[in-house]
Amino acid sequence: MTTPIKTVISQKILKKEVLEGDLCTGCGACVGLCPYQVIYHDRTVQLHTCDLENGKCYDFCPRTSTDLNELRNMLFDAGDLTPETGAVKGYYFSRATDRQLREDAQHGGTVTALMELALFEGLIDSAIVSARDQEFVQNGVVVKDEAALRKNAGSKFTVSPTVAAFNRLAATKEAGKIGVVATPCQALALAKMKLKAVKEDRGKIDQLKLVIGLYCGWAFAAQKFKELMGQNDIELESIAGMDIPAGKNSLEIYTGNGTKSFPLSDAQACIRSACNYCLDSTAEYADISVGAARFGDSWEEMRHWNQMIVRTGKGRNLIELAIKRGVLEVRNAPAESLRQLKNVAGEKKKEALKNIIRKSGSAKNLLYLDRHDPVVRRFLAK
Repeated sequence: MTTPIKTVISQKILKKEVLEGDLCTGCGACVGLCPYQVIYHDRTVQLHTCDLENGKCYDFCPRTSTDLNELRNMLFDAGDLTPETGAVKGYYFSRATDRQLREDAQHGGTVTALMELALFEGLIDSAIVSARDQEFVQNGVVVKDEAALRKNAGSKFTVSPTVAAFNRLAATKEAGKIGVVATPCQALALAKMKLKAVKEDRGKIDQLKLVIGLYCGWAFAAQKFKELMGQNDIELESIAGMDIPAGKNSLEIYTGNGTKSFPLSDAQACIRSACNYCLDSTAEYADISVGAARFGDSWEEMRHWNQMIVRTGKGRNLIELAIKRGVLEVRNAPAESLRQLKNVAGEKKKEALKNIIRKSGSAKNLLYLDRHDPVVRRFLAK
């Protein structure tokens, strides 16, 4: 009698290993592909079981196994790769030349300035960014003009299922050329789509023309953050922005009633569990990565600037165009600044690997990572 072969359903594995394993980043890569998975606030919910053995939801998730070295070789020039921060074709300090944009956006306004330029020049037809409602719930939105970009500028510090918006837009006939502002996990999901797309989906992912990544050490779980604000009598709709000033070890919340500051330890209690197992703090799979300029001169001097890593030829061309059009002020960052950034990024990798080993119980079981990957192997040895 022949023993029946047991079918392995990828969605069930995704649920067990990622959703129930506290690895879900809330990026939205598995949403918008079929009706069976949705985002509820910042949680991914499976509404019905799918019977596909090889589902896209599993393939595109940034917390399922993949050949990261193959991804690096596909996207970047080998000579630009560094173990700490990924590909570095250029490293700069930058800010928008538009003073009002700098005031409205986060730090130097570099991300918004670049997306505005890409839209104006026709490099993209639509930009996907994160938008927040009055309840502090975030979603990815499609914008096509400067006003909408500026309205949604600034860091939110909570999870947005941005890739779900890409999935929805890419499936339409009017999608055109798409640019995405992405956190590290979102940028990885988009890169996995390029690597793993089957023939019939090739046209969809080929519409992705630009990824601008955001530095990210962690994100808040929405419910925990709401509770922290409630305990301190801060109404969510009053929050205009937030930041972590360099050297102050605190979270600043900017409201209509002024600035309120919290010890960073209080804020860290709200961090999403999945962030503890992430190695990437500089959006290594983007064309350009942007963060606060924390390394260099004094914080008051640098808080109105960004630091920027150019990773691809496409990214370099956009920066050169931004300088030529006069929308971005760019200066070479000192080597010491890059060294400090690499140190911080390397520490993030080492800490994440420790957490993964603690969770799995073995250095031979790194959950979604391959222990033979050259970057993983390097930081395991430290």
